[in-house]
Amino acid sequence: MRIQHYILAPLVAVVVIPTTMESRQPPQPPPSPPPRTILGKYQLTRFLGRGNFAKVYQARSLVDGTTVAVKVIDKSKTVDAAMEPRIVREIDAMRRLHHHPNILKIHEVMATKTKIHLIVDFAGGGELFSKLSRKGRFPEPLARRYFQQLVSALCFCHRNGVAHRDLKPQNLLLDADGNLKVSDFGLSALPEHLKDGVLHTACGTPAYTAPEILRHLSYDGSVADAWSCGVILYVLLAGHLPFDDSNIPAMCKRIVRRDYQFPAWISKSAKNLIQQLLDPNPRSRLKLESVWENAWFKKCLREKVEESVFESDLYNKCCDGYKLGMNAFDIISMSSGLDLRGLFETTTSFRREKRFSSDKKVEVVEAKVKEVALSLGFRVEVGKSGAIGLGKGRVSLVVEVFEIVPHLLLVGVKLVDGALEFEDHHWDDWRVGLQDVVLSWHNQ
Repeated sequence: MRIQHYILAPLVAVVVIPTTMESRQPPQPPPSPPPRTILGKYQLTRFLGRGNFAKVYQARSLVDGTTVAVKVIDKSKTVDAAMEPRIVREIDAMRRLHHHPNILKIHEVMATKTKIHLIVDFAGGGELFSKLSRKGRFPEPLARRYFQQLVSALCFCHRNGVAHRDLKPQNLLLDADGNLKVSDFGLSALPEHLKDGVLHTACGTPAYTAPEILRHLSYDGSVADAWSCGVILYVLLAGHLPFDDSNIPAMCKRIVRRDYQFPAWISKSAKNLIQQLLDPNPRSRLKLESVWENAWFKKCLREKVEESVFESDLYNKCCDGYKLGMNAFDIISMSSGLDLRGLFETTTSFRREKRFSSDKKVEVVEAKVKEVALSLGFRVEVGKSGAIGLGKGRVSLVVEVFEIVPHLLLVGVKLVDGALEFEDHHWDDWRVGLQDVVLSWHNQ
């Protein structure tokens, strides 16, 4: 299978599987033996490979014996002003998406003076790309199963305000049971990256990238992800790319003309779905939420997976986490543990965030936030994801409300821009204003 790789922006890898990395990179000498344990919590057992800015190891938890993957980032060698935001973005996106069964989970972030350690799920099945390369192509039932899991994960991402923007088989992993895990969120877009409700940064791998991004137009991240899903489904079924050209302008012309052919073995109903996703017009392109109504997609679909995406409670039914003993306070503790201030010693401009829990209703908290914002002279805008954007001069804030379990909310107030203008005493104004809806602050 011939799939070329043209990168519009540096990628951030989450887990590196040895068979894939060794096939795509020249042999390299083994790394220096790592410490036997990391901060007394994880025992490194095997070197897996190198990513763009990290080494990845298989490890065993000394707490419960589970197998995890540990990405080790050397701050002195790899973290600079350009790379730091990508690391933060990846962690932030994975934190928000922690509870979907088809998204690679981040368990913990630990740091020393010289290293950052990201503890994530171990994807024992390797990359989907590697399996596809060995098989050539997948039969429709197997391709449909992977595609159902991909769409489920992406719909969850979009409902939480995250657009992936670098979807391709190389960034789709498999666990030991063969279930798909979406990874590599280093190029993802979060609600605070929107300008006038759309995105503007061109990034990703051109062969899988929506035409509006290739043409450097403003775009909707979720609609662009739908295009990438269409390319992935084509590749899973055909074994090759629909558009494969090293000349991006020439590729764009082929896309506009819909200049691609279906192999004879792909069914008519699958072709129809792919054609709707590979619509060069983003306004008429099939949205991923609508894919659930497609007859080919729904075949053999597990109802529970569909419910996990469209439930109004973003966390309650997505992966049975609470049945395994996880409660709201575990999630709050995890979120606090992912506060990355202090991980990067080379910058003084890292954005700040305050979080609090509340036992009020979502609409009550949101109304209170807007009331306080207006009283303090902020402009108020509500994005499609539900995030509340606040602006005052050079200062920009984003407020997000998550329902952890019924009657318990986690609210994040994030300072995006204007750190110099927004001094510490301004947080006191917000604390006083919000006190009627705050159960407890979690990072003073």
